[in-house]
Amino acid sequence: MTGTTRSSADLDPRRRKILFRSWHRGTREMDLIMGRYADVHIGEFSEAELDDFERLIEVPDRDLFAWVTDKADTPANYDTAVFRSLKTFHTEGRGAWVG
Repeated sequence: MTGTTRSSADLDPRRRKILFRSWHRGTREMDLIMGRYADVHIGEFSEAELDDFERLIEVPDRDLFAWVTDKADTPANYDTAVFRSLKTFHTEGRGAWVG
């Protein structure tokens, strides 16, 4: 079971895959953060933003979680507008898990 509230029916194959991967990361905390963020933004991302988001999906959960929660510094090559938007989304409590 995922927590997605968004249908992927209107998405192209790349966006469907990204949405699925956002909700199936490995840890429930990151599923909620990345999945809920993807639910909201996946349809509006530009191709470049999709590239940045896909790069974030490849980051191990423990590292990405540490960056999003300010437990570790974000490496410059991942500190993109998409990452900052994801971090703000989480900080505002929209990612559901605020631990």
